Amino acid sequence: MLNIEQAAYDEMIQDAVKTFPDECCGFLFGNENDGIRTISKIQVVDNAKEGDKRRRFVISSKDYMKGERFADENNLQLLGVYHSHPNHPAIPSEHDRVAAQPYFSYIILSVIEKEFDHIRSWQLNEVQQFEEEKIVSQQLN
Repeated sequence: MLNIEQAAYDEMIQDAVKTFPDECCGFLFGNENDGIRTISKIQVVDNAKEGDKRRRFVISSKDYMKGERFADENNLQLLGVYHSHPNHPAIPSEHDRVAAQPYFSYIILSVIEKEFDHIRSWQLNEVQQFEEEKIVSQQLN
């Protein structure tokens, strides 16, 4: 289960809307206790995809290193990645699945015509398929 603190939630939406019609991306930081992941901070990352960024995102290895350092320096865990799907639902693509890593949470924000629509989170299971991860936050607008 995933609990997203309001400030992190708001920052992800702001990034997704601002980046439209391209895909945004960034890191999810927080802690995991008793099977509940709490996302307390995010870090916006530049989409390093060459060319058209409307249907793909890439996070550079240099940015992954910066994310790991940020987690260490702030006593947090790097729990996953978020990205947006401009004018598409928050369902992972086959490209998302192939690029995904075990353990990480993958939050997808759907933005329709520059308006935030909905959010969902996913994790890879033991057979490398995505399963939806329940978001338990009650305060989200």
